[in-house]
Amino acid sequence: MRPFFLSLVLLSTVLPTASAIGQRQAAVSRHWIGTAEIRGKQLPVELNLARPSRGNAISGSFVNGDELSTSSSGSLEATHLTLNFDYFARKLEGELTKGNFTGTFAGTSGTPSKVVLHADRDGKPATRFVAARMATKSSTINGDWEIAVKSPKGESAWTLRVTPFGGSGEVNAVILRIDGDTGGLYGGLHADTGEYLVSRFAASGATLYSLKPLADGTLQVTNLLRDGQQWIARRVNVARQEKLAEPTKATEQTSVTDPTKPFLFSAPNLAGEPVASTDAQLQGKVRIVAIGGSWCPNCHDEAPFLVELYNRFHTQGLEIVNLSFEEETQMKDPQRLRAFVAKYRIPYTVLLAGTPEQLAEKVPQGKNLNCWPTSFFIGRDGLVKETHAGFSGPATGESYVELKAETTALVQRLLNEKP
Repeated sequence: MRPFFLSLVLLSTVLPTASAIGQRQAAVSRHWIGTAEIRGKQLPVELNLARPSRGNAISGSFVNGDELSTSSSGSLEATHLTLNFDYFARKLEGELTKGNFTGTFAGTSGTPSKVVLHADRDGKPATRFVAARMATKSSTINGDWEIAVKSPKGESAWTLRVTPFGGSGEVNAVILRIDGDTGGLYGGLHADTGEYLVSRFAASGATLYSLKPLADGTLQVTNLLRDGQQWIARRVNVARQEKLAEPTKATEQTSVTDPTKPFLFSAPNLAGEPVASTDAQLQGKVRIVAIGGSWCPNCHDEAPFLVELYNRFHTQGLEIVNLSFEEETQMKDPQRLRAFVAKYRIPYTVLLAGTPEQLAEKVPQGKNLNCWPTSFFIGRDGLVKETHAGFSGPATGESYVELKAETTALVQRLLNEKP
């Protein structure tokens, strides 16, 4: 995982109602807005702060639309604010004064470099979006698009979904790939350039895209935080007329080398105890073997649904095993994976399978296994019945609803089959 560092400016929308007394905590406004600077680009940030109890404890949540990325823990010592997002091994830290915050947001492992931050509450008010001037007319890009790509995972197309959000031409966009989605991106039309700027700032990191309507009816899609990532998006019907390839279906990306052989795995759990597919407690059960890692945002989207499935069907014979692949530093002390388990209250088996580079070695039966996450659905006879690459999270709307319904039906069907 690449270390994630950025500069962050947060401005209070409500001034404190009391002053700090001596070395006691400063009074804290609940809602903060401002900007983060990454690679010379400005991203909007919204943060909610709350004191859940007396003392130095404090909680914070990054806000993206209706989604909250809430800290695992936090403290406010005099004017020094720390918010830990342990489930992504990241930390927000800096000085909180009367109506101002100055600090950094960075990974808590890997290279310890940080960027100095500053803010002035008397400066120019921040907006929700990157641009200083936004048009107010209605969006003309709502609906589904297909982005023509040449993906290293073998894809030829992604889906771009744009829906209205809020008012005054604001939009919510999400890009669906075979391995998952970008999460909800929020923004609007830049009055000067004629492009839509959509962004996201969450515990998982930051994203910033430009969606620029072109004269021929297509969209120029640019990842503004990655060099050389620019594509053309077409309306779905136009892509079909031009005979372009459709997005790859989740069930067609990955398979197994020999579907007549039982699916095998073996790895230690977080207590260091060995667990294998041949263990007695797994025999005769329907199994979901979920390949993932706590560094993977789409795996975080998938976890609550797997918990839901387990709680609903475990007594009927469903077992779920998460084969987690973590970086070398996390393998020695998987603190982030433990935080991941705690955040989603995961009741099923979680195994520390290896590093991401060891995926093919540890799961040799996987064919074209290259997406995080990927789930293998195994019948009571131990054979793989279906695979799902990636996970369409809540931000994808109807795709998320359809995926949950189809997966639930698959699990019910497998449970009803006799070995």
